[in-house]
Amino acid sequence: MTQTRPRPLSLLRQFLDAEASGGIVLIVAAALALIVANSPLFEAYEAALHGKLGPLSLEHWINDALMALFFLLVGLEIKREMIDGQLATWPRRVLPGIAAAGGMAVPAIIYVALNAGNPETLKGWAIPTATDIAFALGVISLLGSRVPASLKIFLAALAIIDDLGAVVIIALFYSTGISVPDLAGAAVVLAILILLNRRGVLQLWPYLLLGLVLWVLVYRSGIHATLAGVALALTIPLRSKDGRSDDIENSPLHRLEHKLAKLVPFVIVPIFGFANAGVSLAHVGPGALFDPLTLGVALGLVVGKLVGVFGSAAIAIRLGFADLPTGASWTQLFGTALLCGIGFTMSLFIGLLAFADNPALQEEVKLGILCGSALAAIAGTLVLSASRPATR
Repeated sequence: MTQTRPRPLSLLRQFLDAEASGGIVLIVAAALALIVANSPLFEAYEAALHGKLGPLSLEHWINDALMALFFLLVGLEIKREMIDGQLATWPRRVLPGIAAAGGMAVPAIIYVALNAGNPETLKGWAIPTATDIAFALGVISLLGSRVPASLKIFLAALAIIDDLGAVVIIALFYSTGISVPDLAGAAVVLAILILLNRRGVLQLWPYLLLGLVLWVLVYRSGIHATLAGVALALTIPLRSKDGRSDDIENSPLHRLEHKLAKLVPFVIVPIFGFANAGVSLAHVGPGALFDPLTLGVALGLVVGKLVGVFGSAAIAIRLGFADLPTGASWTQLFGTALLCGIGFTMSLFIGLLAFADNPALQEEVKLGILCGSALAAIAGTLVLSASRPATR
């Protein structure tokens, strides 16, 4: 009689655990940034970020180079989930896909409505459309078994689709001064990467070496350099050495994802948060909270995400296009939709791109993100803490 081997911990579970713990580290990093920005260390903090390290400032190395590894991991997660994960089939994609679409559209509409009279601030319309998966999963993990696993998987899948949408937005709307020769060079490198995949090359080093060349060309092309990470990820093979596409445990994508699984949430994203979340409140009066930009970001995250995610999900479920996540109640889905308003990392990133030449507007963006994300986190936690599981 043969014994069945115990199943290894699922990739999604490992991903959830890493992102949830990383979210807690990110919360600490953001809090430290706020403390430093409102202390005598603020000038040293600013000087360090703008100090040159070779051709770029420290801030640019963090936002353009380190964050390329963040986007590489995002791309790997998107590819894996789409091919062999929670988003591998259309029935699994329906609910998080519809919820993600609503959760991106409604915040953008709210922001545009509040900033319609100002062409300068209108450029930030995409800021409240993003959900921070690390922060959101970090908060929901603190609630333990009070939140069913199906909702955690729904939140992770929604945030992954949300990240894909953010990548597309960055590529289409926040790329400037395109250099055709560099872009053509990047296309050639990408074609070589695809050819390596088609030829069955399973060693990681050729992909990573060409990925570095791709990053340089994309950086010089005018498209934001972090998108090179996503492009590289989509060329990494998801099959094992014996050619099996179902044995992803031994695939190059799986190996690279595991190498980045701790580095990104525990090192890179907290560094990004510490470098960009520092908002000096010395010159911020109560009126700043009601500026159209700040208010548009905050309301977009708190109200827009809730209405967009919960509203579109509820319509899809009521019309029979999808089912309520197993073991979850409507109240718990409502609380999870509130947590989708935590838009820290990707929202900050888009805000820095939208107002790259206007530090004053960047400060308003940060204030709106911090206030909106904090309110969404608190409200979502209170609702989920008070909710009861479904009785069905």
